[in-house]
Amino acid sequence: MKFMRIGPVGAERPVLFDGTDHFDLSGVTADIDAAFLAGDPVARVRAAGPLPRLDVTGERVGAPIARPGAVLCIGQNYAAHAAESGVAPPERPILFHKSPNTVVGPYDRVLIPRGSTRTDWEVELAVVIGRPARYLDSPADALAHVAGYAVANDVSERDYQFADPGGQWAKGKSCETFNPLGPWLVTPDEVADPQALRLRSWVNGAPRQDSRTADMIFDVAYLIWHLSQFTVLEPGDLVNTGTPQGVALSGRFPYLAAGDVMEMEIDGLGRQRTALAPA
Repeated sequence: MKFMRIGPVGAERPVLFDGTDHFDLSGVTADIDAAFLAGDPVARVRAAGPLPRLDVTGERVGAPIARPGAVLCIGQNYAAHAAESGVAPPERPILFHKSPNTVVGPYDRVLIPRGSTRTDWEVELAVVIGRPARYLDSPADALAHVAGYAVANDVSERDYQFADPGGQWAKGKSCETFNPLGPWLVTPDEVADPQALRLRSWVNGAPRQDSRTADMIFDVAYLIWHLSQFTVLEPGDLVNTGTPQGVALSGRFPYLAAGDVMEMEIDGLGRQRTALAPA
């Protein structure tokens, strides 16, 4: 299933998208939130029977989940991206956090921070947690805790991240609007293998990133297991799993400027398009 949230900021309503038509989920849940995701959402929707059809033409598409409790991110999780960043591939996952209020819709504006000269794009596979994950026994247990997958853009300001980091990366990752998400949350029954997805990005129509999740250093199952050894992952939490090579940090492309347009796409998870504007 593909879940969406449609409507103005702060007033989105839950929607089911079947690939062609949209259906109102308001009779099943008030929102695509932690309570819904923790309660076997696919079974709940199937048990509800026929849903009212919706015409969403012209309406805003919000992030496909309500504001998450946590946004956990993995750095340098593709070997080629580590290389273009000038570092060796990590021996264990690099964890950093983004503020949950960075999460915006897949077509919302992204704001370039005041004084920024090194704002960068990063297409990523996002994983949304559906069951609490605490001290999982092994990676084999991990995917049962996933509610779904989505397209994320881990927008970054590289000066804030590296030149003046204060010992961590969050300053370069938590600027407002720095996590466009969606358009859909796709449930695991429609994603046969999260390590077999192609992910791509474009800036102003020009190709930037083109890779596959098979190239991750640490796969999705390992990441969820690993994180569960250090923190409790809760329903609705968002995990960004890293970006492949092809970002501006590589030196091969210019950084972003107001008026630029970013597009991100992952097989089966949809495509997002966001324009940049000054903060």
